Amino acid sequence: FNLQLWNNYFHLAVAFITQDSLQLENFSHAKYNKIQNKYGDMRRLIGFAIRDMWYKLGQNKICFIPGMVGPILEMTLIPEVELRKATIPVFFDMMLCEYQRTGEFKKFENEIILKLDHEVEGGRGDEHYMQLFESILTECAKQHPGICSLVESFVGLVRGLLERLLDYRAVMSDESKDNRMSCTVNLL
Repeated sequence: FNLQLWNNYFHLAVAFITQDSLQLENFSHAKYNKIQNKYGDMRRLIGFAIRDMWYKLGQNKICFIPGMVGPILEMTLIPEVELRKATIPVFFDMMLCEYQRTGEFKKFENEIILKLDHEVEGGRGDEHYMQLFESILTECAKQHPGICSLVESFVGLVRGLLERLLDYRAVMSDESKDNRMSCTVNLL
């Protein structure tokens, strides 16, 4: 097992699917259709490969926590529904992996909170992502009673944070200083 090789693979793959030239939702409808018909959405293909390779790591997954939390988050925030549905469960696997090793998933939790703030501030994330994140992780947790309550608590924490971050991002363009200040206080 070569940790650096796998680390390079994951970072390169995430850098590929998050590059601006592949963000099809930013193109006009005509250009979007033309690219879709000719090439398809390469992000989905690479995202599925990242997911599959993650599950093949076996006991070595722990070596990538918390280092891969940010890149995986960046990938799951791409506004492509099938990609999100396929890759959000990797978060549960990360939590489960850390929980089985240490009895908690604090490293994962701290990293996702830190990176989520950065990503939402950068314009990523939306209400749909928040709902998918919550439903997928809650569903995964139901299959593991020992960790279920911890995951539900974590999902509630992230949901609250994401709601406040999205509100903050929306209100930053608002002219009202009172609205901005109120939102800032809520976020803090």
